[in-house]
Amino acid sequence: MVEEEVNVDVEIKSPANKFHMFVGRLQHLPKATRYVQGCDLLEGNWGMAGSIVLWKLLFDGEVRVSKDRIEAMDFEKKVIQWRVLEGPLKTEYNSILKTMKVSPNHGGPGSMVNWNVKYERIDEKVAHPERLLQFLVEVTKEVDGYLLSEE
Repeated sequence: MVEEEVNVDVEIKSPANKFHMFVGRLQHLPKATRYVQGCDLLEGNWGMAGSIVLWKLLFDGEVRVSKDRIEAMDFEKKVIQWRVLEGPLKTEYNSILKTMKVSPNHGGPGSMVNWNVKYERIDEKVAHPERLLQFLVEVTKEVDGYLLSEE
């Protein structure tokens, strides 16, 4: 199979820097969204490329675990990239790379969060990861709401 990709943009009210800095502190995500129930550091350092984290997620109404490696953590460009190493998604996809990029809205308040998922399905019967994109949209909206309530 060939590598494919899907994208989604999510408009948020939080400033780009604030949103990116918060998401970059992965261990704080469980207090901002019900979809992330835990995040443990298995290797490396928090917020550093090469580190491996174990997520406990509420996905499609069930608790799932995903082991991801942080591929990139760029605070200047406001980009974070995770590669899925283990978990339910690896039963359907040979590879999954999730990239989050946060950009300030030009000429107005708030920001735009772009999620890009590059993936390779194990075969053509496997669906494109639309449910994963929707999950990322919901997480983004809940984190934005949390950050706005903290002001």
